[in-house]
Amino acid sequence: MGGQLGRVRRAIGYLAAGLLTAVPALAGFYLVPLALLFGVLFVALPWLPLMIRPVHALAGIERRRASRFLGREIAAPEPPPPSGSALEDGVRLLRSAATWRELAWLLLHGGYGLIAGIFGTLMLPSALYSLTLPLWWWAAPDGSVSAFVRLHTWGQALTLPFLQVALDLALVVWVVPLLALGEAKLAELLLSPPRRRVTLRERVEELTETRAGALEAHGAELRRIERDLHDGTQAQLVAVALRLGLADRRFDADPAASRALFLQAREGVEEALTQLRTVIRGIYPPILSDRGLAGAVRALAGAQPIPVDLDVPADGLRAPAAVEAAAYFVVAEALTNVAKHAGARGVAVAVHRDGPLLRIRVADDGKGGADEMRGSGLAGIRRRVAALDGATRIDSPEGRGTTLEVDLPCGS
Repeated sequence: MGGQLGRVRRAIGYLAAGLLTAVPALAGFYLVPLALLFGVLFVALPWLPLMIRPVHALAGIERRRASRFLGREIAAPEPPPPSGSALEDGVRLLRSAATWRELAWLLLHGGYGLIAGIFGTLMLPSALYSLTLPLWWWAAPDGSVSAFVRLHTWGQALTLPFLQVALDLALVVWVVPLLALGEAKLAELLLSPPRRRVTLRERVEELTETRAGALEAHGAELRRIERDLHDGTQAQLVAVALRLGLADRRFDADPAASRALFLQAREGVEEALTQLRTVIRGIYPPILSDRGLAGAVRALAGAQPIPVDLDVPADGLRAPAAVEAAAYFVVAEALTNVAKHAGARGVAVAVHRDGPLLRIRVADDGKGGADEMRGSGLAGIRRRVAALDGATRIDSPEGRGTTLEVDLPCGS
């Protein structure tokens, strides 16, 4: 009951506030066509943007009202970029579908909003007025208590007003919310850009976000490589150079000490090579070049401390290098997460090519409850996949294991 009353209250408030836009909309419907006609006939097109600005402002107010009522945002159409010429801006305004949609809304809202607003706001006062009729109907001349009702007997006075109250309340409860919803839907239909454009805008925003994530991940990767080379390989090579210099100085005076320094230098070179190979593997694992993605995934599975049920075709997994590297990273990171955090007894890995997509699925029977915000590596997987315009799905209910699914686009 409380929910229904709240719904009615919101509807009445919305329709009443709609009168504040319906009245100027009705007036504007007669003024704007005159302005457009004046602009076309008297070559006043440069003034059209200024003339139409109140319509844009009124439509913006209605978008915000309807968005609050519907509980979802009604996007405003993108304004055309200024051309630098007032005449061109006026011509673009006439050619813009958004302008004509706003003018159509101006006409429909001016009529519908005015009628619905008056109807919605007068129903409750009408019910209260009807309740007072039995008190004073006898004093009305000829029993005329309204434009439509005449009371001549006490029987009529004690029945007809209460029937009118019941009718008014029924209209308030059932019809007024529908009128308010219709007004909001009308605004959404005419004042929002076409769905295709909204989808395109959302897609651009998504790509902008993923591009920012990709740039951030790329920058972090470059910093990691630089740190590894500077703190690891470079330090080892500097140490080797120092040992070789000391060995050269002591070569004639103390051959035994020089030999020990040479041996240490050789160990340092081997360590530097090992660190350099590690850095190279982080950029693009050599095993991908040697054995392909299928062989690399098999090698990862064979190195795990828990049983891995592998479903990878023998061939047909070739993809662009960036996609193969991302797929290898996804499988490696997922298996590392399972071994470290899942407490699983086994894990299933499937990698398949499905048309233009490379699909990866890693599912374990562990404790579940994986959370990207806890630094489990899942956030890194999502960022790397998003950078290639891929999709990541994670299902990890408590006590029922974790399933990671990744789709990577790799062309047809």
